[in-house]
Amino acid sequence: MSSPAPGKNTSAVEVTHISVHGVWLLAHNKELFMSYEDFPWFRDQSVNAIHRVEEPSPGHYYWPDIDVDLTEEIIEHPERFPLKSEPVGRNK
Repeated sequence: MSSPAPGKNTSAVEVTHISVHGVWLLAHNKELFMSYEDFPWFRDQSVNAIHRVEEPSPGHYYWPDIDVDLTEEIIEHPERFPLKSEPVGRNK
């Protein structure tokens, strides 16, 4: 007896956890962590805005409500991309 083939994966990318330290993203069975220190744009956003993530192309993630574009490489190696902009309305 064989099992039926699994259905089409409709969500290849999803936010799996939000904490006081950062955001966890699951993309194609790979867990990626975005700390607020390296990715400050997520710190003061609503849960809905953070959870609404799209993948316009493989390894490229976009949060339309926050207008943030990140690649898998940026998330895995933020030290390679030291230039950051501060979130709008945030004082230093």
